Parts: sequence; structure tokens; C-alpha cells
Amino acid sequence: MNMASDSGIRVASAISTAGQAARAVDQVCADVVEQLKTAPDLALLFVSSQYAPVDEQLARQACRLLGTEQLIGGTGESIVGVGVEIEERPAVSLWAARLDGVAILPMHLRLERAADGASIVGWPERLSSDWPADATMLVIGEPFSFPADLMVERLNEDHRDLRVVGGMASGAAEPGTNRIFIGTDCLTEGAAVVLMNGAVRVTTVVSQGCRPIGHHLIVTRSEGNLVHELGGQPALLQLKKIFDTLSTTEQRMVNSGLFLGRVVNEYQDRFEQGDFLVRNVLGIDPDNGSIAVGDFLRPGQTVQFHVRDHQTAHDEMRHLLARARDGSEGVPRGALLFTCNGRGSRLFSEPHHDARLIQKTFGDIPLAGFFAAGELGPIGGKNFMHGFTASVALFGT
Repeated sequence: MNMASDSGIRVASAISTAGQAARAVDQVCADVVEQLKTAPDLALLFVSSQYAPVDEQLARQACRLLGTEQLIGGTGESIVGVGVEIEERPAVSLWAARLDGVAILPMHLRLERAADGASIVGWPERLSSDWPADATMLVIGEPFSFPADLMVERLNEDHRDLRVVGGMASGAAEPGTNRIFIGTDCLTEGAAVVLMNGAVRVTTVVSQGCRPIGHHLIVTRSEGNLVHELGGQPALLQLKKIFDTLSTTEQRMVNSGLFLGRVVNEYQDRFEQGDFLVRNVLGIDPDNGSIAVGDFLRPGQTVQFHVRDHQTAHDEMRHLLARARDGSEGVPRGALLFTCNGRGSRLFSEPHHDARLIQKTFGDIPLAGFFAAGELGPIGGKNFMHGFTASVALFGT
């Protein structure tokens, strides 16, 4: 169990690997209440998907023991605590905070289909006329039923200073078997969301696990997700030129998986690692030299090819966490981690990688989270849905 405090914010976390779900929830709630000495203003509960048969009672149990119904959470294939990632084994992780001077607004968002299209519903009436400035939205979504990419696209247009951080529930292979929690309710559709603003500073770290190769290029001809020309030449020709300059190791990385990153904010003097939204290269047409990408690109955008492996993912996350640490006014009071279920021991040679890197950078600050089936976090001042990414929210004052 871990706790950090400040005059305006107190955060606690706990994790349990008790084999029986109710007992695990009892343990983490007791630990957190003991640390906070009071009921929290906000709690996030992450539960192993192995506990799915009894999930419906767990949110109600946690709310009763914590003395609050301002709780969100969900199920995950693997669960995160301070310095640990419990992979594919039963675990419960709880993060709770006393947030003086912070407005907290929970909501359950859902996709509603109509004859004229689909929309996201569930927004509280008070947001219809006034959204708070400099707010953070925490999102735990159900991937089969909730289009998080549609949500962030709309939010980017309407609320440009809003940070969206979170992840999609994981561990289930079919609709109706993931769980999300909001208050005492256990649900199988939509997204559990909290909007928060006020006397809390939330810093985000989004590590996509990639690094750039070659040099920046300008898209000069494209159509949807097809990039025909880069810098006035066929895209494939530009890729071949870059490939020929790479080391043998880097060439193997390109052959095993290639990515293209586009600069999110073009109004910068220079572009660094972390300024790109990275998407998969889906295919190459050798006849016309075009490249298909998992993104829609338009002429004039700046792009750069990227590669990914365990060392690259480690180096990038370490760099971004250190940059967040060096740019902060003090040690964060707590953190949430939403890391891809393709990371962990599937990517790194040692277990607990992302959680331990946070611990090494900031010490034993309260931490909780889960392995997600899609991660949410901002890049270049805009919010996106990601894959193979670690998205971190750091809480301070």
C-alpha cells in the first residue's frame, strides 16, 4: 500500500492478489481507508477479468467500504500496482484520492444509433452550456460497444484544452463479457467517465514505444489512408532510400514492423520523439509506390517513418517520464497507468516494466491501472486512441 499527500490532494493505492474476489476488494479498501483516514472524493477500481463471474457485486462492495459512490473502473487482462504488473492472474487494484478544491463529475456515456447516424449520449445536462476550462477526463471504456475514437475526435473539435486519459477494458473475447464500473453499477456497455477540474494539476505521459528513422518528409500526394508521394517522389522510393542508410539491426526492425508518424502540431520549430501520432503501415503497393497507413493523411502534413521494439519502447518511456519529472514542480502525488495488453512480458524481457519505470522515476507514489485493449492520451495537444502504448496520468498541485 502507498500514500502521498499534499495540502490540496491526498492519494492512496493498494493491490491484492487474494484468490477470492470479495476478499481482495476488502483488502484494498481497508488499506486505502487506513491511508487516507477519510472517505475519498474519487476512486478507481481495476479488477482482473478472471473475476468476471462475480464482478457485479464488487463495485457496490467497494463503494460501501470506501464511503463514496464517486467510483469508476473496469476489468483488465492484467492489473497494475506500485512497481508491479500482475499478468493474467487474479488481482484487484484500487486508487483513491482526497481532492480538495476539485470538481468531480461522473457519467456513463453510451453509443446511440438513429436513422440519421450515431451519437454519444449520457452527457450531464450541466455540460450542455458550460464546460470547465483546463479539465481532465478519465475514461474506462468497453471496447466492443463504445467508439472512443469517435468521442475524442468530437472532443478535440469542441474542447481543445481538455485532456483525455484512460483505457478500454480487456480480457474478454466477445461482447457482453467485459465490465465497467460507475458508482455501484457494474455495466457491460459504454464508458465510465469522470470529468475533473480545479486545484489539481494532471500531467500526461504517452509513450507509443516507437522511435523515428530517416528524416522528416512532407506528404505531397495522398488519398484517404493511401500515401502516394512524399517530398514529390513515390512514397516507396523514399522509404527505400531511408532503408538503405539503416544498420542491419534497424533494417530487420523495418521488416518485422513499420510505422508512420505524423506531426500533430505543425506550429513548432522542430519535431522530437513524442510529437508524432504513430500508426501502422498496413501495406505497400510495389507497382505504383504507394503506402497504406492506419490513418488519414493529407498533403502538406509532416511525417516520419518509425520502428518499434522492446529497447525502443523502454528508451522512449524512460525519456518521456524523465522529461515530465524534470519539468514538474515536485514529485507527483499519485499516478494512473493504462498500458497496452501487448506490452508487459509480451514485449519486454523482464516483467513489471512500465510500473517499475514509473517507480524508478518518481519513487513509491501511489499507482494503479490495468492492461488495456486500447489506450487514450494526448499527443501534441490533441487526444487520440492508441495501441501498444503506455498512457500515464500524473497528479499534482
